[in-house]
Amino acid sequence: MSVVIIGGHDRMICRYKDICKKYNCKAKVFTQMASDMRNKIGSPDLIVLFTNTVSHKMVQSAVAEAKKTNTDIVRCHTSSGSALCGILEDVCNGECSNVS
Repeated sequence: MSVVIIGGHDRMICRYKDICKKYNCKAKVFTQMASDMRNKIGSPDLIVLFTNTVSHKMVQSAVAEAKKTNTDIVRCHTSSGSALCGILEDVCNGECSNVS
């Protein structure tokens, strides 16, 4: 499963990717607006929006891409690692691997 995370904190990028790896997900993380973010998002299975730490322009861009590719969007106000674990737990039905 591929996941795109929009928002969050710069220092948490590696942590977000590690959490996704535990749930057998491949992750792309955009904490700041990229120049051609629409092209870089691609067509993931899930887009996670951390709404507290993201600009409206990034949200609009992500939502527009999700509509084009019919991708599910999960919005979360907090951008913590435990919030991401909770989201992936729900989406992946608790299928966590033992990768550290």
